[in-house]
Amino acid sequence: MNLQKNKKKKVRYSLFLQVCIAFGAVLSVFALVTGMIYLRLYGKNIIATYRKSLEVQVEQIAKKMQDYIIAKDTEGSLDYMEYLNSLDSSEVMDIWFIENTDSKYYLDKEFTNADISDIDLAKGTKQVINKAKKGKIAYSSGYDGIYQKTMMCVAAPVYNAGGNVVEIVLLNSYVEERDNLISTSQMYIVYSIFAGILLSLIVSLILAKIITKPITLMRQVALELAEGNYEKRTNFKGKNEIGILASSMDILAEKLAENEIERSQAEQMRLDFFANVSHELRTPITVIRGYAESLADGMVTKEEKKQQYYNRIVGECQSMERLVGDLLTLSKVQNHHFEIEKEPINLVQIFGDILRNYKHIAEKKNIQLNFSCKNEWVMILGDYDRLRQLFQNILDNALKFSYEDGTIWINVEEQDEIRVTIRDEGIGIKEEELPYIFEKFYKSKLRQNAKGSGLGLVIAKYIVEKHNGKVEVESAEGQGTTFTFVFQKVKGDLEEIMKSGV
Repeated sequence: MNLQKNKKKKVRYSLFLQVCIAFGAVLSVFALVTGMIYLRLYGKNIIATYRKSLEVQVEQIAKKMQDYIIAKDTEGSLDYMEYLNSLDSSEVMDIWFIENTDSKYYLDKEFTNADISDIDLAKGTKQVINKAKKGKIAYSSGYDGIYQKTMMCVAAPVYNAGGNVVEIVLLNSYVEERDNLISTSQMYIVYSIFAGILLSLIVSLILAKIITKPITLMRQVALELAEGNYEKRTNFKGKNEIGILASSMDILAEKLAENEIERSQAEQMRLDFFANVSHELRTPITVIRGYAESLADGMVTKEEKKQQYYNRIVGECQSMERLVGDLLTLSKVQNHHFEIEKEPINLVQIFGDILRNYKHIAEKKNIQLNFSCKNEWVMILGDYDRLRQLFQNILDNALKFSYEDGTIWINVEEQDEIRVTIRDEGIGIKEEELPYIFEKFYKSKLRQNAKGSGLGLVIAKYIVEKHNGKVEVESAEGQGTTFTFVFQKVKGDLEEIMKSGV
């Protein structure tokens, strides 16, 4: 029972049904009202046209008879009346020439063909004749007892030479023929009204379908999206508001699909991140715990051995501290909402500070740091600390993987863009490892990388991207590695920037 009620409610509140009923009602009422008005106007127009036609005829006959009366041509008038009677007309039944008995002027009886003194005329006919006696053309329509039919009579005055009404011409005509024509025509009009209503319903169905189809599609897509099916589309094309709305729904579905992919990737990255962090922390914690338990249990008694254990614990703690620091930095730079504070920075100054700090580290391995730049000022819009961290990470790796007595070349070049190149003569990167060096926690199996966090290059790449730059890597195993960074130049007057104290 509830299911049936729900179905009835759906049908009752169906947009298709509502639109169909609305359009059908409007168009049907329009067709009905238009048809009824046309029916009424058509009947009146037919009668009015017919009446005007009779008025023209009776006026012409009256003028012709007037000519005969003025000329006193009785013979001609008799011939004319005979001629009129001989006409085969289905419209005019009788033409009466009646003497105006109210006139004091003599009229020869030869000019008349009807005596109405002993005839019981219809009221309308009497009124028409009386108006004609006063010089007016008049008409009347109604049932006539003489003819036993509905008749229309039209009367016109006939004047003598002195301008006096001496005779009335009366046309008696059947209205039945016109009534039949009107009835037949009205029947066709009624058929046309019903055909118009039927056509209106068909048009309503078509219009309702055109309007509701994209809405139905959008509803289906919305339900699919709610269920998590982001591949569903309306695929409805249209330039009107509904078409634009359907296109917007498809765009929304695409965005949701993209967001779902990003969410899935982010979720997978999060799981991988926690797995890698757990893995990276497990080793130093296990080492620290092992050494701490050995010291706590008194298993190590020699002071020299104890100091080694303490140093190892401190070293592992420092590794974890670096890892946590790198993780915090990475979480900042990979955040889409994280914006660095940019200001004009001199790259030459940054490398000057870096090289002073790394000079003693390079001397331990007898590695030369060769810096070259043709200009004293190479300006870039960026964050000083982040850029310094970027180049320090790359220089750290260059020193770590370089052979003793080697050279590291650092070159800053400014043309249409700024290119920073850091090249070493170290052990290089295997070709199969190059695609993975910017992935989180990726570390080569080399002993030099044993204490690395696997996050340095990842952080470096994010810093480059935050500065709208790009990084390129070239390496050959046993021949060294070259990192190239490309940045945009600072737009503006260099002298003004220098004066600002940068």
